[in-house]
This record gives sequence, C-alpha cells and structure tokens, in this order.
Amino acid sequence: MKNFLKNYGFIIFFVFVLVGLLDFRIALIATICMIGPIIFAILGKGRFWCGNICPRGNFYDKIVSKISNKKSTPKFLKSKIFRLVVILFMFYMFGIGIYSNFNSLKGIGMVFYRMIVITSLIGIVLSIVYNKRIWCNFCPMGSIAAFISYFRKDRKKLYLQNTCVGCKVCEKSCPMNIDITSYKNDFINDVDCIQCGVCINKCPKNAINQ
Repeated sequence: MKNFLKNYGFIIFFVFVLVGLLDFRIALIATICMIGPIIFAILGKGRFWCGNICPRGNFYDKIVSKISNKKSTPKFLKSKIFRLVVILFMFYMFGIGIYSNFNSLKGIGMVFYRMIVITSLIGIVLSIVYNKRIWCNFCPMGSIAAFISYFRKDRKKLYLQNTCVGCKVCEKSCPMNIDITSYKNDFINDVDCIQCGVCINKCPKNAINQ
C-alpha cells in the first residue's frame, strides 16, 4: 500500500475531486487526510505522512512538478507566524462552514470539498512561481504535525554521515528546502522533513541513511 501511494497516490486525489463533485458527502473522506498527519506525528513518525501517504502531496510530486518552478520557498512562507495565521484562518473558515451546515451531511461534505479544491489550486498556482511542494511548507495539518514533532525528540529522523562532501545535491533536490548539509555527522533534525527519500536517492556519496 505504501509503494502504491508513493507512486500512484495522485490517482486517489483525482478520484476524490471528480467523484466528490457528484456527491459532496464523499468528500468527508478527506477527514482521513486531516487526522493522518497528526496521528503519525504523535506516533513519532514526524511528517512521514506528508512525503509518503498524502494523495495531494503525491499529486504535487508526480503531476504539478511537470509545470512547477524550482525556486526556494520564501522564508516568510515558512515562518512560524505566517503558518499560525494560516492555521487560524483555515480553521476559522472551516468552523464557520461546519456550523452553517451542521444539519446537512451534504453541506458539511461541501465544506470539505471546497477547502481541498481551493487550497490545492493555491498550491498549483504558487508552484508555478516557486516549487512543487510550496503548499506543504504552510499546510495547516503539516504545520501541526511539525509542531507535535518538535516535542517528540525520539521521532524518526534521517542521518547525515561524515562522508558528506558538501556538494549540496541533496539540498537542491529537497522539496522542503531543508539545509541538509548543516547536519553533517548528525541527525537531520528539521521538523519539516517529510521523509520522502529524495535526498537519499540523489546523494552521490550515499551519505544519508534512514
């Protein structure tokens, strides 16, 4: 299942968008993608969900990457303040939507569907300017997972061996723009590491281990 989601998760995203449009109640399945990142973070897996299971993340990797730019994410989009503002705004809008449609399962489903589609479009537009995973830098659920991971010191991490030559090939390929080489001979401790494995595959010295 993990390998399927890693390679073809975007299909689930497409099915969600198309079928959800026919019946908004189906969009309630998006609850899984809201709770999933948090559960994985609580279990000490960090943002593993984001880089290996999330259908929308896979959509960005497999589809949006074909039209996206490769610029680094602006620091303010990764800042704690901006991410907090996004979380509060999103949950506020989400809460209002749920409250307004409290007696309608279809209406609640519409709230989920609208939220997923609009934020996905924002991610696509920004990816053309910056990079394919730009949305993941301030995704509300990803940010909450990162916050939880900060307190899980025993969470799963990658390790950068001292065989690293500082070529920074890993950093250039990292979808989250993490300063990987700064962790030489240490665990890559950035809470936003989505453990996608791209840096491992790109490293010419095989210096990064799980």
